[in-house]
Amino acid sequence: MAKTAAAPACPCSPERRYADCCGRYHAGQIAPTPEALMRSRYSAYVLGLDDYLLASWHASSRPAALDLQDEPPRKWLDLTINRQYTNPDDTGVVEYCARFKIGGRAYRLHETSRFVREQGRWYYRDGDIHD
Repeated sequence: MAKTAAAPACPCSPERRYADCCGRYHAGQIAPTPEALMRSRYSAYVLGLDDYLLASWHASSRPAALDLQDEPPRKWLDLTINRQYTNPDDTGVVEYCARFKIGGRAYRLHETSRFVREQGRWYYRDGDIHD
């Protein structure tokens, strides 16, 4: 009997299958909430999906280019969502902490991110980084 390979875990949550979690958003499905978009963006950083990150960034704050290959290599460890909410005015907030290593040294990115929904699609607008 042939052995079946396990489905890859999603970078945003090892308990979830990538195809059922962030993979569907990377393939073109619209993220339904700011949290889903935040998770998919984290996974895009882990997987080096520059194009997805730019496409999910609001035009008012999107950089002209993004090249994750130019950054020091990071080993992303995990993502924790601290709080999230969606407002009736098509804005949302997600506070998260992402842990990673560069050259064996541990770091964390703690940010409160702001999102906006336009024409049914959520976009990352900007965020405040916490110390």
